[in-house]
Amino acid sequence: MSKLADRVPTGVLAAGLRAAFALPAPVRRLLTGPPRVVHGQTLHPDTQLLLRMQELSGTGWSTSSPATSRASLRRTTALVEGPGPHRVVTRQVLVDEHLKARHYTPQGLPEGSPLLVFLHGGGWVSGDLETHDDLCRHLAVGAGVRVLAVDYRLAPEHRFPAAADDADAAYRYAVANAEELGADPDRIALGGDSAGGNLAASAALSAADADHRPAFLLLLYPSLDATATGGSRDLFARGFFLTRPKMDWFMGNYAPDPSTHHDPRLSPLLAPDLSVLPPTYVATAGLDPLRDEGEAFAARLAESGVPVVLRRHDGLIHGFANVLGVGTAGREAVAEAIGALRTGLALRRA
Repeated sequence: MSKLADRVPTGVLAAGLRAAFALPAPVRRLLTGPPRVVHGQTLHPDTQLLLRMQELSGTGWSTSSPATSRASLRRTTALVEGPGPHRVVTRQVLVDEHLKARHYTPQGLPEGSPLLVFLHGGGWVSGDLETHDDLCRHLAVGAGVRVLAVDYRLAPEHRFPAAADDADAAYRYAVANAEELGADPDRIALGGDSAGGNLAASAALSAADADHRPAFLLLLYPSLDATATGGSRDLFARGFFLTRPKMDWFMGNYAPDPSTHHDPRLSPLLAPDLSVLPPTYVATAGLDPLRDEGEAFAARLAESGVPVVLRRHDGLIHGFANVLGVGTAGREAVAEAIGALRTGLALRRA
């Protein structure tokens, strides 16, 4: 972080960011300059302002060490998240001796409602229950579901496949304890963003032979191919929050052995059979290095006969699902995902 970010309290920086987003559009343009067009896409005004404010304040995502990455993501998220819906009851759940989760229940939700097992993003190295609390609250209230957010083990202390094992364990726990969780065992979905999307897809593949397969798969700008090169990974390698050097650093911490990179638990796009997966919603960001693999995954699902909806949010960047407290672009994109989740689970009941 820059000296400014180190000197100024997070609350003050957050207030300044909200003030910038509240400025009239002509004044905002003075801060950001004219609209930027990148490879045929015009940056959404919210994206352009957010990137400019991160540049000015030095509050980007640092990856100088695992501890710094974790602290940096917490602070970055705190600047852009909203208060989240308050009509939610939360409690801690112990999945096993090393695995905790947070259970979200919207007030007034009846027993036997759908449940989403949610895996947070953060490159398998950072991210936690707090960085994604706001998003989980929106998913729970908006979709009318319970959410089980998983506090899986992080790298490099716990390398691949530790996080994938935890995702599997959390899904199995949700199915086995559906009644205690107030959930319908036939309407349990898996979902996640970024690295969490990777874990959700991996867990869905692992559960293909289970008695209760996932009812739905919700993937927000997921990482799905550890072997991918070129395309969006090169087009948006720098300048859009998630960079290629950061991605290489995350993978080096989580799965440093290249021989594991073709493993479908790390690269679900490379799984030989995707027809075993449930109906899926994939959201990508137009200016995200991970865009192409998410869209290739959706194409393979469609070719395999799996009902799938792909939504590319042009002009947005990786991480938009956490930007719920400033601007409108992130909230609108998450609202679409919520609608897909609600619809997919309702169709399962029908």
